[in-house]
Amino acid sequence: MSTALTKAKGFKKSKSGTYLSIATTAFGVIGVAKQAKKARLESDTLRLIDAAVSAAAIVTGLAILYRELKRLGDDDVLLG
Repeated sequence: MSTALTKAKGFKKSKSGTYLSIATTAFGVIGVAKQAKKARLESDTLRLIDAAVSAAAIVTGLAILYRELKRLGDDDVLLG
């Protein structure tokens, strides 16, 4: 079982794992967009601020993952 856990941790730090993390993080944009739209329709300033903060968190997360992807470069052993 330790080997499976080690492989999973290795995948998370691989290019493939980073791409998966980017896709998962980007998927959060849909929820934030719905939240912002609803907040605008209801003129709910607090929810609109929450949506803006969530969007900023997503952008920051994507930037960090992109930096990690660049750092991995062509060294990824899982992709070949």
